[in-house]
Amino acid sequence: MKVFITGAGGFIPSHVVEKFVEKGYQVKALVHYNSMNNWGWLDSVDSSIMKNVEVLAGDVRDPNGIRVAMKGCDAVVHMAALIAIPYSYYSPDSYIETNIKGTLNILQAARDLMPKRVIVTSTSEVYGTAKYVPIDENHPYQGQSPYSATKIGADRLAESFYKSFDLPITIVRPFNTFGPRQSARAIIPTIITQLLAGKKEIKLGSLTPTRDFNYVKDTANGFISILESDKTIGEEINISTQSEISIGDVAKTIIDLINPNAKIISDEERIRPDKSEVNRLLGSNEKLKKLTKWVQEYTFKDGINETIKWFKNNYKLYKSDIYNI
Repeated sequence: MKVFITGAGGFIPSHVVEKFVEKGYQVKALVHYNSMNNWGWLDSVDSSIMKNVEVLAGDVRDPNGIRVAMKGCDAVVHMAALIAIPYSYYSPDSYIETNIKGTLNILQAARDLMPKRVIVTSTSEVYGTAKYVPIDENHPYQGQSPYSATKIGADRLAESFYKSFDLPITIVRPFNTFGPRQSARAIIPTIITQLLAGKKEIKLGSLTPTRDFNYVKDTANGFISILESDKTIGEEINISTQSEISIGDVAKTIIDLINPNAKIISDEERIRPDKSEVNRLLGSNEKLKKLTKWVQEYTFKDGINETIKWFKNNYKLYKSDIYNI
């Protein structure tokens, strides 16, 4: 099977590309076009993997380019998106163009070309603050940021193409994923890079929200498990650990492993508006386990240790002095 993966230069997608190649799939990877021929995090993937990947540069906002790129593929894993929540406060128009219009372009191309499977990547942020836990796929949606609102819109577009045109769509909803290559705007790299840069005071936003953290290799395995199960067509499926930890406890865990003398200080710039903050995310993975063969292989601490190990060799790629929105 030949799989077309969009956003392939990003954090999670680059790991998904690796996993699909390791499982024997042919991969056509779409990266965002730039004049420097930069493939994002795919540039750091081992050459033994990359020799089996066909890389194309393009833009999900370009409908004709997407249609051409998708030709000849048996499955589509659509992962291209703008994902930084704080930046969505500043530039909501770009999120609409990329997350909603970009997804529409994928769906329209797939409707014409009819691949056997189309996976659309969602996010746990569409649920907003938990109204009940664990959050299953029937939980109501809450657009608590422009980012989450655009992802809700993209999900509902995908649902409409399944119901209107019988497109073989699955909506995959990872909860908070972490690991090597993650952006510095995310909480775990923010903590790690500040500590490795020798900071004694670690700047963070709110410490009380809880998150359900997936290690990225478990998330990538989730995508493969969902693609390989015919039972998942037409479904929306969480990828989660069904456990939660507060941001404060995450910080304490990492501080204890790198520099126990470091202190946490509050940075107003990093605090979300009150009504936009998602205070609790704890996902149900019962549906994922029921419909696929997925199992969680990494504990939170396993994942943190692997992540710290990677960042120790790569933290200088990050600007820890600058808050990355």
